Amino acid sequence: MQEFDLVVVGSGPAGRRGAIQAAKLGRKVLVIEQGKRVGGVSVHTGTIPSKTLRETALNLSGWRERGFYGRAYRVKQEISADDLRRRLLITLDHEVEVLEHQFARNRVQHIRGKATFVTPDTMEIAKDDGETIHVQAKSIMLAVGTKPYRPESIPFDGVSVLDSDELLDIQELPRSMAVIGAGVIGIEYATIFSALDTQVTVIDPKATILDFIDKEIIEEFVHDLRDRNMKLILGQKAEKVEKLSNGKCEITLDNGRHVTCDMVLYAAGRVGATDSLNLAAAGLTADSRGRLSVNPETFQTDVPHIYAAGDVVGFPALASTSMEQGRIAARVAVGAIAKEPPKYFPYGIYAVPEISTCGLTEEEVKERGIPYECGMARFRETSRGHIMGLNSGLLKMIFSLKTRRLLGVHIVGEGATELVHIGQAVLNLKGTVEYFVENTFNYPTLAEAYKIAGLDAWNRMGDLSQAG
Repeated sequence: MQEFDLVVVGSGPAGRRGAIQAAKLGRKVLVIEQGKRVGGVSVHTGTIPSKTLRETALNLSGWRERGFYGRAYRVKQEISADDLRRRLLITLDHEVEVLEHQFARNRVQHIRGKATFVTPDTMEIAKDDGETIHVQAKSIMLAVGTKPYRPESIPFDGVSVLDSDELLDIQELPRSMAVIGAGVIGIEYATIFSALDTQVTVIDPKATILDFIDKEIIEEFVHDLRDRNMKLILGQKAEKVEKLSNGKCEITLDNGRHVTCDMVLYAAGRVGATDSLNLAAAGLTADSRGRLSVNPETFQTDVPHIYAAGDVVGFPALASTSMEQGRIAARVAVGAIAKEPPKYFPYGIYAVPEISTCGLTEEEVKERGIPYECGMARFRETSRGHIMGLNSGLLKMIFSLKTRRLLGVHIVGEGATELVHIGQAVLNLKGTVEYFVENTFNYPTLAEAYKIAGLDAWNRMGDLSQAG
C-alpha cells in the first residue's frame, strides 16, 4: 500500500490548488479524479464552460454592438450549437493541458478512479480498467465539488428537459426556453440564451432573486432583463413538468398557470458529490444537500486529519474562493502557517449583464446601524461607455460618514467582474472616499466610473479639508 502525506479527492479549483501547495512544501501528494480528465466540474461543466459559452454568445450575436447598430444586428446570422461548442472544446483542452503541466512540474501524482473510504486514513480507488488499489494518507482533502440537484419528479431526458451539466451538449439552440430556478446558475444561462435571441422565461418560488446582492443593483439588473423581453415569473412554484406529443414542454405552476416552451433547464440547486465516498467509514456525515461542515479557519472536518474545501462546504461556492480554501487547508494539513485571507473577496455573476460585488450591501450597512452615504455612476456617464455603445451599467459605492471609508462596491454592467477589483483593493486597504476623488484614472475607461461615483458621494459628504 502506497503512503502519502496528502491525498486529495477531486481536481477542481480547491483540489488542484491544495495539491500544488502541499507539493511546493515538499510533501508527497496524490490527486484522485473520477472524471475522464483532470479539472473537475469547474473546467468541464461549470465555471469555464459557462463563461466560454457566454463570451461566444456575445461575440457571435453582436450583442455588445447592438447599442449602435440596433437590436437586429448580428455578427453571424445563423448561430448553431456547434458554433458554441467549437470554442468551448478549444478552451477546455487548453485548461486541461495547463493543469496537467502544473501537476507534472510540481511532482503531484494523479490517478483516474473512484475513491471511497475504507478507514479514516485509507482510501480504496476503483480504476477504470477494473483494478482496485488502496492508499494511505496522513491527511486527506475532500474537494469533490457538487452536481446538479435532480428531483425524480422532473422528466430529464438530456434533450428537451436538462440540468446545467447537460446543457453544454445540446444539438440545437431552442427558440424558447424555461429556466426553473433563479439562482446564480439559472440566471447566468437564462441571460446567455436571451442574448442569443431565445425567448426565455425564468420561474422561481421566491418573490426576489439573488438576495445576497445589493437590492438596488438587482433592481437595475431586473429592469434590464424585462427591457429585452425576458419573462420573470417569481413567487410561483413549478409543480409539474411534462413533455408534450408535439415535442414541446409544458410547465404547470402552483397557481394553475401553464408555460409552454421548446426546452426546460432545471437549475434549482446543487448537491455535494459525497454520496459515493462511504463517509461513514471515515466517521463523517454530510447534510441533506451532501455538504460537509468545516472549521472556517482551517477547513478541518469533524475528523481532524480530514479536510474539505470548495463547493462541497457550501457558500460562497466560487472557483476563486475554493482555490484559497484549498490552499489554506493544504498548508494546515502539512503543518505550515496559513494566514487568514483578506476579509473582503469579490463575488462575480457572469450573467448578461455581469454583476460583481465586494463588501457590505446597503441593506447590511443599515442593519449594522452605520451612518453612510452612497455614490453612484452610470456607465453612460463615461466617455468609454458612449464609445462602447452602452445604454446600461451602474457602479455604486457605499461610504461610512464617520470614517469616510469604503464599505462596499456593487456593479452591474459590462466588465463588472474586472472593475470590481479596484474597489476590492481599496476596501481591504481601508481606503476612503478621498482616494477616488484625488486619484487620476485612465481616460476614457469604464474605471472612470469610480471617480464619478466617488465625487457623487463626496459632494454630499462634504469636503473634510474645509470642515471647522
